[in-house]
Amino acid sequence: MIVRRALKNDSVVAGGGAIEMELSKELRNYAKTIHGKEQLLITAYARALEIIPRQLCENAGFDAITILNKLRQRHAQGGKWMGVDILTEDICDNFDACVWEPSIVKRNALTAACEACCTILSIDETVKNPNSNYKAPNAMPGM
Repeated sequence: MIVRRALKNDSVVAGGGAIEMELSKELRNYAKTIHGKEQLLITAYARALEIIPRQLCENAGFDAITILNKLRQRHAQGGKWMGVDILTEDICDNFDACVWEPSIVKRNALTAACEACCTILSIDETVKNPNSNYKAPNAMPGM
């Protein structure tokens, strides 16, 4: 499926968590310009994106904290294609290393994740409706 989409759409992004780290960096920078609950939500989304490179590190048996700190530093310096390099237990420019993912697959994955999150939040909001007149009964009768 991924190979077929890659052949149909010739746009690729660097793999190995590079695109997730770049998106996380941009979202964190954007969150600094916003105040209130929105800032917390955007920062949480940025942190959630970093799960991909963290999981790559853990699956390969690397120290995820060290690798993620290196990735954050390099992305802050402008290395937008820097990702996890499982061959050297370090980071590298994954675009130059030919570690690619079709951009349409990445776009669809991010869209699906956002839609799932919105669905969960809407269900949570429905369940926690403060306008409900329902009063919970006591745990034990006669108390």
